[in-house]
Amino acid sequence: MSSASQSRPWDVHRPPSAEGRTFLVTGGNAGIGYFVAEQLAATGAVVVLGSRDAAKADAAMASIRSRVSGAQVRHLPLDVADLSSLKTAVDRLDLDHLDAVVHNAGVALDDPSRRETRDGHELMFGTNHLGHFALTQWLAPLLSAAPAGRIVTVGSFAARSERLDLDDLQSTRDYLPKRTYGRSKLAQMCFGFELDRRLRAVGSTVLSVVAHPGGALDSLTPSRPPVRMTTPGERLGALPAGLVVQGKDAGAWPVVRAVLDSEVQGGELWGPRVFGLRGRPRREPVPPHMADPAVAARLWDASGALVGADPHLGFGVR
Repeated sequence: MSSASQSRPWDVHRPPSAEGRTFLVTGGNAGIGYFVAEQLAATGAVVVLGSRDAAKADAAMASIRSRVSGAQVRHLPLDVADLSSLKTAVDRLDLDHLDAVVHNAGVALDDPSRRETRDGHELMFGTNHLGHFALTQWLAPLLSAAPAGRIVTVGSFAARSERLDLDDLQSTRDYLPKRTYGRSKLAQMCFGFELDRRLRAVGSTVLSVVAHPGGALDSLTPSRPPVRMTTPGERLGALPAGLVVQGKDAGAWPVVRAVLDSEVQGGELWGPRVFGLRGRPRREPVPPHMADPAVAARLWDASGALVGADPHLGFGVR
């Protein structure tokens, strides 16, 4: 078990230097992903924003550069909802190693109609989980070539109250947007924990860690024009909620710590300190339904079949 939370204080505003390291943040152009990228850029690392929208990525990079002197940021065209594009995207990274990937990109729908990716998968499960599952395989050689590679999967507090339906992972029979979203994030988290078990089993140097932002609202998030503008009225209206939840800048803190803290260990869950909803990052107990190896093994096999992945996701026996 890690002693990271006891051994020394972690300053969310002054994380340790990561000069010479390279991090990929999927969906790094907006929301939690943007603030993860901004905070990682402040450590001196090269931060790659994986984004399908070049204009939004350009806006995010301009914002980061305006706030972080000497920021080293670049854009990687990446659409995790398009499985056939992932290998090409990774080839475009043109790196000999990758120190960490943050599996952050996601879709959350309120629309009652079920939608699908171009590969025919339910949109939230296909983007949030299957896309990152498949992307991991293509990144495996780069992560394995790093001195201490990390895969940080961004889960959600919403996953705590959900359970996977292993016979209907794609919500074909009973589609409810909020439940399907929660299950897609639960699938991601189950994958993150199972991935670490499998990495340990083959003696890999790569760690898989899961983090979540707690309750993170746009209305409590500081403006980052032109990426995101928060009006004074929005901020005022959200003040009562600020007693319980927080902005997306603070929601990024557990993710950033999971990437950077040398004392974080594989298979851990990191989230906000206060009821898992707000505050500085801490290690949390992993809920049993997220760590069930039998459920995770079935999810792994089903995911591999759906995306046509190598059963070991590119992490062979050493």
